[in-house]
Amino acid sequence: MTDCLIEAGAILCAVDSDGAFRVETDAAILVTGGNITAIGPVADLRRAHPDLPRHGGPGMIAMPGLVNGHHHSGVTPLMHGVPFAPLEFWLPRFRAQRRIPLRLDTLYSAIEMLESGTTTVHHIHGGVSGGPDDWQSTAGGVLDAYAEIGMRAGFSFMIRDRNRLSYTDDATVLADLPSDAAAWIGAQLKAEAVPVADLMGFFADLTRRWAGNDTVRVNLAPANLHWCSDDALGLIFDTARTAGAQIHMHLVETERQAKFALAHTGRTAVGHLHHLGCLGPHVTFGHGNWLSRADMDLLGEHQCSICHNASSGLRLGSGIAPVNRMLERGIRVALGIDQSGINDDRDMLAEMKLVWALHRETGLWNARASATQILQMATEHGARTAGFGERIGRLEPGRAADIVLLDRAEVERPAVDPRTPLTDTVLMRAKSGAVREVFVGGRKVVADGRVTGIDRAAVMSEIAAEMQRALTPAEAKAAAMIDQIVPVLMDLQHQSGPDTARPYRYNSMADRADSL
Repeated sequence: MTDCLIEAGAILCAVDSDGAFRVETDAAILVTGGNITAIGPVADLRRAHPDLPRHGGPGMIAMPGLVNGHHHSGVTPLMHGVPFAPLEFWLPRFRAQRRIPLRLDTLYSAIEMLESGTTTVHHIHGGVSGGPDDWQSTAGGVLDAYAEIGMRAGFSFMIRDRNRLSYTDDATVLADLPSDAAAWIGAQLKAEAVPVADLMGFFADLTRRWAGNDTVRVNLAPANLHWCSDDALGLIFDTARTAGAQIHMHLVETERQAKFALAHTGRTAVGHLHHLGCLGPHVTFGHGNWLSRADMDLLGEHQCSICHNASSGLRLGSGIAPVNRMLERGIRVALGIDQSGINDDRDMLAEMKLVWALHRETGLWNARASATQILQMATEHGARTAGFGERIGRLEPGRAADIVLLDRAEVERPAVDPRTPLTDTVLMRAKSGAVREVFVGGRKVVADGRVTGIDRAAVMSEIAAEMQRALTPAEAKAAAMIDQIVPVLMDLQHQSGPDTARPYRYNSMADRADSL
């Protein structure tokens, strides 16, 4: 049932033109046909709609559903036994992970997201291989699982046409590998070598298949500059412009990626994409840890967005994105949790706290992201980058009723001074345990803190069985092959030049002889 009244003692509606979150107190949200029809005093809306079911109450805080703007898979790499390492040595080990059924894998992270208030995800699948039937079963398996649990999803698949193993061509890497490892990984690379034009046809078919579904948006994801030739980028960006689709592209996540762009194009990565005519309001770049000032000027000028993945950058040692400098230029920043957050889960309430603290900087007068800006990153800005534009991200008439109800007593326990802004209270103190009910398009998908659309216990039990079973012969071989491949990739990085790693900015004095 999607027609109802959702009542709260306080409603965080939206960020107004003055940069402040509009808050309605002792109010109700009228939901009709899955959309917000009105927001007003509880008594008035009850009187006008006496027969509608009511949810929430005066002890609740209502807020827009959160958006995880950058997500890949369910069971985390750590759970799969993949040790943390720099990105270049971490990603190859994904090829040795157990093969968890897509439905279970997708539902695992969806449970974590919904139960911590995230109603929308941009799912960037690792890629497709094989033939068209394989591509369709991959996309369908993921999107059907999100539909089953009741979550809204943007969907894209990463597109690569070169350098799949490192920053050099695959043939060079294969030539350095032991023969058995080269044969094993070579077969995979061949299956993944799908012509980009064919993938654009698949994108068009997928878009038609899900057209009219209000909970799905199909986007495009060129994987990264070093993974995509200029010809591939041109075709992908032209396709997106014609289709009116969003693009989400990983960019300068690590310092090595920034150096690749300079060495191979003579420009920064952003500068090269600008040269190719690829910048625009429909474009989001994931990570952006190694942007220059000139890069950010271009992004601001062309109204591009950035999806900031703070936990990922810290846990992999990839770097810290210059978010405050982005905000100074008016760049829209969304938030993503990438493979998993600082607690190895998908809790956007925790990720927002990390983002706020990470970008405090050390000056007395410098600009810093406010609680309101952080909340806007995790709602309205994320909605835009995931492809849902004007549909979600704000609680106002005409938008979809994607709403999270927080137990105010739990958030404020034992008490918070009334002078404390509600946005600050929610950002600093709300934890997943305070999430009571969650609605997507007016449909209740979380009740009493637990998802309602699936048998949660059964899903967890099935995942546990998958993770505890013995490796199949193919999985055991994959682990052995990757153990041979990663040392070769490490040698290639050594040969490419010295590591120029530097202390994080707050430890910058550690390399100086004096104290200032």
